[in-house]
Amino acid sequence: MADSPRSIDLTRVAEWNEGKLERKSDCLAAEEPLEIRIGTSPISVTMRTPGNDPELAAGFLLTEGLVRQREEIIKLELNEQGHRTNRGNVVHVELRPSCAARVEKMGRNFAATSSCGICGKASIDLVRSRTLHPPNPKFRVNPEVLIALPDALRSSQAVFERTGGLHAAALVDACGKALVVREDIGRHNAVDKVIGWALLEDRIPLAESLLFVSGRGGFEIVQKAIMAGVPVVASVSAPSSLAVRLARELRLTLVGFLRGRRFLIYAGEERVGTTRA
Repeated sequence: MADSPRSIDLTRVAEWNEGKLERKSDCLAAEEPLEIRIGTSPISVTMRTPGNDPELAAGFLLTEGLVRQREEIIKLELNEQGHRTNRGNVVHVELRPSCAARVEKMGRNFAATSSCGICGKASIDLVRSRTLHPPNPKFRVNPEVLIALPDALRSSQAVFERTGGLHAAALVDACGKALVVREDIGRHNAVDKVIGWALLEDRIPLAESLLFVSGRGGFEIVQKAIMAGVPVVASVSAPSSLAVRLARELRLTLVGFLRGRRFLIYAGEERVGTTRA
């Protein structure tokens, strides 16, 4: 549909290069609001890059603790009708009655931005109060699998190649095979998309997979991984102090600064097949 949100927008720019000014076209990563509604009640508005929106909604429902398995979602539908402002920007959700108490317990509207999924939460205590369980202690990953991830992920980032403005997340098996890769202007949205894909494919918990993210490994990323049962999180940049603390408490393996043939293990080094120097 022509009026549906797109993942890439075109714009005209003026490029200054070596003293010469030239007008040309440029690609931008699209950013649009997505509203998630349970019944008629909005529960979240997040700024995201359009694409894979039902997965984003499903991942959000799981990582926020509103659902625990695929069977609890009766309907997950992206609106394609109505006013052009909302067209393609609202996901309608119908959940089983067993989820009602969890939805009511939240008792608030979620508000997120593309830069930080935790923004708008009443307090960090609300996040940490969820029932979080340590992930699979038997999962192992070879260091050679880890160091190959950045290049492998980059080759799958079609929108990033054209815009340079997106984060990516990937679920990878122990052999390094990418199960799914998703892009978004918000790193937490990219993570929700891959987790939502896994939920809709009945792959939760992700006890035999690792999560790789193109940005930093923040608290929200670690929390989402634990909610989905992911045992290893790896990122190309640094984690936050709170992310490290949560990973150590819940015994999740957290890898950062994954660049070239070097990386740092902040928690759970027993899952990485390394030899001490």
